[in-house]
Amino acid sequence: MKKLVFIDDSPLDHFILKRILTKYKLDYDVMCTANGAEVISFLDQNKTDINILPDVILVDLYMPGFNGWDFLDRVQCLHSYLAKPLRIYILSSSVSPRDIKHARQYSCVRSFIFKPITRDALEKHIDEESSVT
Repeated sequence: MKKLVFIDDSPLDHFILKRILTKYKLDYDVMCTANGAEVISFLDQNKTDINILPDVILVDLYMPGFNGWDFLDRVQCLHSYLAKPLRIYILSSSVSPRDIKHARQYSCVRSFIFKPITRDALEKHIDEESSVT
């Protein structure tokens, strides 16, 4: 079973993601959190353990406090030291061309996915190992 971490301050978005994964039997163990700083600490503490590191991280951009941009700045520095490559996706309601352009500056980000998350988006971007957009 693949591991997925979803960083977002919206409990409703957590619910929607879990519901889609369950309904369509997509094989992920999901951890949802609003605390990106804790995820960075977890990744740093477990960077050599491929069995503990997640396979996929979804991160929202706009959250109070430690936001998605803060997370991306930190994970970008840490990414090359991890024992396995993480597939990181931005999942955001922002449709700003500026945000999309800014997101492209992070080599660790595979794709920008618009909310609300759908089954098609999960299958197209996240559930396919070879998907890079």
